[in-house]
Amino acid sequence: MAGHPKSFGVRGLDDLEWSIPLKPLNLPILMPESLFKVKRLSELASAGLLKGKRVLIRADLNVPQDDVGNITEDTRIRASMPAVQMCLDAGAAVMVTSHLGRPTEGEFKPEDSLAPVADRIASLLNRKVPLISDWVNGGFEVNPGELVLLENCRLNVGEKKNNDELAKKIAALCDVYVNDAFGTAHRAEATTNGVAKFAPIACAGPLMAAELDALSRALASPKRPLVAIVAGSKVSSKLTILKALADKVDELIVGGGIANTFMLAKGLPIGKSLAEPDLVDEAREIMEIMEKRGAHVPIPEDVVVANELSPLARANRVPADQVAEDDMILDIGPKTAARLSIMLAHAGTIVWNGPLGVFEIDQFGGGTKMLAAAIAHSPAFSIAGGGDTLAAIAKYGIENQVDYISTGGGAFLEFLEGKTLPAFAVLAERAKD
Repeated sequence: MAGHPKSFGVRGLDDLEWSIPLKPLNLPILMPESLFKVKRLSELASAGLLKGKRVLIRADLNVPQDDVGNITEDTRIRASMPAVQMCLDAGAAVMVTSHLGRPTEGEFKPEDSLAPVADRIASLLNRKVPLISDWVNGGFEVNPGELVLLENCRLNVGEKKNNDELAKKIAALCDVYVNDAFGTAHRAEATTNGVAKFAPIACAGPLMAAELDALSRALASPKRPLVAIVAGSKVSSKLTILKALADKVDELIVGGGIANTFMLAKGLPIGKSLAEPDLVDEAREIMEIMEKRGAHVPIPEDVVVANELSPLARANRVPADQVAEDDMILDIGPKTAARLSIMLAHAGTIVWNGPLGVFEIDQFGGGTKMLAAAIAHSPAFSIAGGGDTLAAIAKYGIENQVDYISTGGGAFLEFLEGKTLPAFAVLAERAKD
């Protein structure tokens, strides 16, 4: 969208105008752009720098399994194959490792093995994929054009504590280290952080690079207005994110139990709805931070309530100042959803974390459904993350209309909190070499 030709305003029950400013605010960024400048596997491959090299890829192959160890969903494995194929095509000797589950370091159990993953990779690539155990000290061969899988890295003593001696041993196995596991980017472990410090070359794989590019576009150099949606059951679980975004975004849309706490802070009744009265002061502080610089936390004008949380419950729409004592707020109302949709239509960038209501039950999913449609049709660059958010995106079939869907889970949330992710930081530092 080239520009925002006019501002618009809507008035809620508290008579506070919500608006998208005619001139988006000149606000600080969440993350410095220098953090996103890393070496990329694709660049090394294109330059012919992988031929004959030993390449170690830290992937995220932590897939769900049934009680007998069969892989029940292999999206992460499939998503990791482009990096592997890129290295093989470039003539590298390829080693891949990952964690799987939460094994006890130094204690091998069959259920912790990557053996089912090796079989699935072999099937996907139509080639043999040997699984190497006890690999930290070497003693195995992998030739250019070959691929081996190194057993569950969290079995290695010192992995989770990011032990330097372990990291140095692993780094000695390779010429090029590749981190392609954004989902573990917030953890400083030997294979996600330490090895990157000591390997001759450290770079980002295609999955990691894609996350970096999307997060950079959304948060380091966003097109304004920047609208964030932060929803969930508890303010306490998202308080750090809310505070981090409060002095950075143009509009902060809250939903779920979080919105109920903000409604309490505005003096509105919430009946027996889920909320955290002890965090009302924090909610007021966030709203004050926003309002001081002309930004807003739009409070619902109407809500959808029921007497119980049940698929059989009858949903009723009521004005936000008329919630009865025995009502539970389970969704935003249609007027609120419509006005928020207009806000999203005028946004330059949208960051979405959390559904607006109990969308799993259809009669309480109207708000999330309407905002999902608004995001899908908005010309804004949109990025979404978090398990419940991904489930809502899937339910309403907008996977191809959200510009970037982060599968990073905890890493995505910590990034929104403004934290420096160890995997990002070390790759950015090594890019200066």
